[in-house]
Amino acid sequence: MPTLRFDYRAGPGRVQHDGHTVRLRVAPGSSLQIGKQVYALQQLHFHLPGGDRLQGEDFPMAMHLLHKSRSGQLLAMVLWFRLGPEHVALASVLASLPAPGEPERRLALDPAAWLPAERGYFAYEGSLTAPPCTEGVQWLLLRQPQTLSAAQLQRLAGLIAPNARAPQPLNGRAVRESL
Repeated sequence: MPTLRFDYRAGPGRVQHDGHTVRLRVAPGSSLQIGKQVYALQQLHFHLPGGDRLQGEDFPMAMHLLHKSRSGQLLAMVLWFRLGPEHVALASVLASLPAPGEPERRLALDPAAWLPAERGYFAYEGSLTAPPCTEGVQWLLLRQPQTLSAAQLQRLAGLIAPNARAPQPLNGRAVRESL
């Protein structure tokens, strides 16, 4: 499978608590290249619990990074989080977070700060996780889980009701793994 080539750029962003999740909107210019296809990073958001499993392990949180190609193809990349040391980028977001119903806030955002050092991944074709659950979405799940502290998870759980779709059966889909 092709190597993931990240061209994520630090810049101004916006954070919003929309009642369903915490959403981070990035300034134009960050992208992910897979083979010859380039996907522009659109936004990042959180799911509690994580919603996916790795070898039977459930994760208390996941972050979805949504991308779109010029032709409109959607790509969702998943970062898993397990309990452990505090996540520095998450701490910055939580410090800037508006309360539910408040207007979005601006913040400095570096999407690369969320990425793990190891870039191996799983890939499959699936659907969006929110209704109408549109099919045709390419999913990438980075193999190396990140960590967040119990206090960070507790703060997010106080803001976001559980919003993850339960793991779905494969229904004949192939899950591929990069080297």
